[in-house]
Amino acid sequence: MPVEVRVPQLGETVYEATVGKWLKRPGDRVERFEPLVELITDKVNVEMPAPVGGRLVEILVPEGRTVPAGTPIALVEAEETAEPPEGPQGRRGMRLSPLVARLAREHGISLEEVERIPGTGAGGRVTKQDLLRYLEQRRAPSAGEVAPVGEEREDRLIPLDPVRRTIAERLSRSALEIPHAYALVEADVTDLVRYHEHNREDFERRYGVRLTYTAFFVRAAVEALRAYPVVNAQWTEEGIRLRGRVHLGVAVSTERGLLVPVIRDADEKSLVGIARDLDRLVRRAREGQLSLEEVQGGTFTLTNPGVFGSIWSMPIIHHPQAAILSTDAITKRPVVRGEGIAIRSVMHLGLAFDHRVFDGEVAVRFLNRVKECLEAVEPVTR
Repeated sequence: MPVEVRVPQLGETVYEATVGKWLKRPGDRVERFEPLVELITDKVNVEMPAPVGGRLVEILVPEGRTVPAGTPIALVEAEETAEPPEGPQGRRGMRLSPLVARLAREHGISLEEVERIPGTGAGGRVTKQDLLRYLEQRRAPSAGEVAPVGEEREDRLIPLDPVRRTIAERLSRSALEIPHAYALVEADVTDLVRYHEHNREDFERRYGVRLTYTAFFVRAAVEALRAYPVVNAQWTEEGIRLRGRVHLGVAVSTERGLLVPVIRDADEKSLVGIARDLDRLVRRAREGQLSLEEVQGGTFTLTNPGVFGSIWSMPIIHHPQAAILSTDAITKRPVVRGEGIAIRSVMHLGLAFDHRVFDGEVAVRFLNRVKECLEAVEPVTR
């Protein structure tokens, strides 16, 4: 008798999921714990493994449909004699994530070929980005070769995949329900830039993790949230809820859309701890490996469009939080210093905030506190 595959309960506050993509087709053999289907919630995207090994008999819910937890979505004819899978690994025993193994299969890349790709993950592990970079290089035209130019110039409709639809619905809800207001200040981060350039290599040698500007931005945001706890809050019809802890979400751009993993208890972490959490969460986000716990419970969000060159941005608040901090690109500009003009490293700090929760005065004071923290980095004179 076929076994029903049901949508699991993916968290305390997650009661439904969207079927993103079926990784197997009816008639395909599937091993127990092998990725069977991608599920999308407003919190995270996950690959759901097959509960049993056997043959996929029927898909009950098509891609793009949203169903409650517990809904049967497929039937698998179990094979009692099926042997447990060895796991996606190459001849040298190099373990691959299910996502990387699936991408390799989809693009016709053998495990032997994957083993030859230089890996940037822990222990030389091949990550999703490594594989995609390899595919891009393999497709790239050789020197002197002219890439073909298509003649089609008509309009094209790009269908909405479940990830883009979920992002659109979430941001639309935020824009409709929250009265957004904005504040902006300028920070002179010349000393921060010099400190970063002078210490980043030593930092990585000592702690085994890269020191990024984002780590400094997170630390500064935490200090400002301590000074102005009303920014770490949310609006409810019963009143303004001040959050007791600082769980700081960091927006991460991935090939499948925007994800916001959360640094839990960020106010209790040092710069090293923040850097380590950032490195782990960003890597897991881009490899499609985030767990539901890693994207739940955020109380405040930081987005860093500056990495793409933005110099002034107006982000949308991550519902139901009260504010989101935007850190834009660091650029060199002439700045008046005393009676003269100097070339300094300058950036904009922007805050989108829920005007029901607090007013512009608090927003600007909060931003100035972030600015003070970033400008207070010890200058490097050698």
